[in-house]
Amino acid sequence: MELYAAGGMQFVSEVASTGKKVFLDLKLYDISETVKRATRQITGQGIATFLTIHASRSLMQAAVEGRGDSTTKLLAVTVLTSFSQKDLADLGHPLPLSDLVELRVKKAVESRMDGIVCSPLEVERVRRIAGPQMLLVTPGVRSAGAAKGDQKRVATPAEAIASGADYLVIGRQVTRADDPRAACEKILDEITTAA
Repeated sequence: MELYAAGGMQFVSEVASTGKKVFLDLKLYDISETVKRATRQITGQGIATFLTIHASRSLMQAAVEGRGDSTTKLLAVTVLTSFSQKDLADLGHPLPLSDLVELRVKKAVESRMDGIVCSPLEVERVRRIAGPQMLLVTPGVRSAGAAKGDQKRVATPAEAIASGADYLVIGRQVTRADDPRAACEKILDEITTAA
């Protein structure tokens, strides 16, 4: 989101023009009409590979409608990995965190989303609910010994892959490293051990 705020769709287009896949993690959340129209604007350009939407049924359905026949994959964000049960209680959610994730996964499947964004700790349970065809994307992934920052529900790259994640989201461990390339190589080594 930070990079998108700085560079916008022009930067997304520049990255895509180099043959890279673009994960546009905007976590769209607004009224349904706005989500539908924003999704249409983003996916209509045909440059984003993935776009995230908060896993509210009406918003997911609006995003699917807005996407039309674009090939952009829509990913439903269940519960942010920086949230704990206490955070959900503060927002007035009465359900246990795991039950809320399960509910949102079921709604995402019903809404014909292409993938689910969930904590790496929830991958196995989400896979059982969503099925083998659903893409599972896991933020909150950190190498052993790496700072967790504000993330609360985390796992290592090897653990996330072993649990069945299709894609890992790893930010600060790389973007704030003194040597980002070395940080990436360490993560790739960890993933290789899990494969």
